[in-house]
Amino acid sequence: MSRKPDPTQRPTLRTVAEISGLAVTTVSRALADDPKIAAKTRARVAEIARQVGYTPDRAAQRLRTGKTRVITLILDGTQERIRFGSTVISGLTRALQGTDYHLTVTPHFHADDSQGTVQNIVRNNLADGLVFSRVKPFDERVRFLSERGFPFACHGRTEFSRPHPFVDFDNEAFANMAANRLIDAGVRRICMIMPSERFTFHQHLNYGLMRAVRQHGVDYVIPQEITLDSSLDEINAWAQAIAAAPDRPDGFICPGEAAYIALMSGLRAAGLERGRDFCAVVKASSRLLKQIEPRVDVIYEDIEEAGFLLGQHVLAAINTPDAPPEQTIQKPLADLGQKPG
Repeated sequence: MSRKPDPTQRPTLRTVAEISGLAVTTVSRALADDPKIAAKTRARVAEIARQVGYTPDRAAQRLRTGKTRVITLILDGTQERIRFGSTVISGLTRALQGTDYHLTVTPHFHADDSQGTVQNIVRNNLADGLVFSRVKPFDERVRFLSERGFPFACHGRTEFSRPHPFVDFDNEAFANMAANRLIDAGVRRICMIMPSERFTFHQHLNYGLMRAVRQHGVDYVIPQEITLDSSLDEINAWAQAIAAAPDRPDGFICPGEAAYIALMSGLRAAGLERGRDFCAVVKASSRLLKQIEPRVDVIYEDIEEAGFLLGQHVLAAINTPDAPPEQTIQKPLADLGQKPG
């Protein structure tokens, strides 16, 4: 190495070149992983860049290549899954490690969809790829991005005939597994708190539940007064009201931890106890619920892995746009006790 870097100056390609004794163009090609540069040289340049804290000038890159080197996550503000945002971000960050892409997060807390946000990002070239969730059967965001050939990966499926990148949880299998678990416990009337009908996973949950109740001939109820998007206070109040009903359910399926916590709070306030008066199965995305209620039946959705897969899929859409889109359906991971309750 010909000289030590000046800690007061922002490291540049020239800094790395002077330390390595190589030409700036050689350093640039090495950091771009050009196979024409020897692997040993590429590794040495990458290590020097890491040591001095060199990061590419993204503004200059954008002017030169038209690329932002940004992946944007449009993060929905719903409360159904505890720590969903931080967990999916962790997975996405893991997928982007070792690439020259970095992650930005655009929060979206409105009741309507994020179509306007998507259009703004695409039309103003604010990212090279998008990740979003809460997908509808004929989602306008998917249509818009597909028609423009803009790389994306969504958490959830659509019913479009044209395939697109996605990662989805097998909600049909979850609902069927949960319903059969309750039926095995002797439940006669199952209640499942559902998402809004406008989302695709409402249909998948419904299919799984219907398959089980029709097979075994048990009764069921789907609340019309509340959904997974209802506030915790609304779910709590509904639970207290239904606890006094003569035909109240004796088994509950909650496709979200937050809804379950509100439900349990309301039923307990009405004098009911899980295991004695009713059974429950919960879809969880964290281990927090097991800390609160170790004996509750839980079926896990691995959100961190979903984030990692979403990152991989959107990178594939960017790097190999002509290849078939990558699609993953995650399987439920059950944590069920010996005795349903």
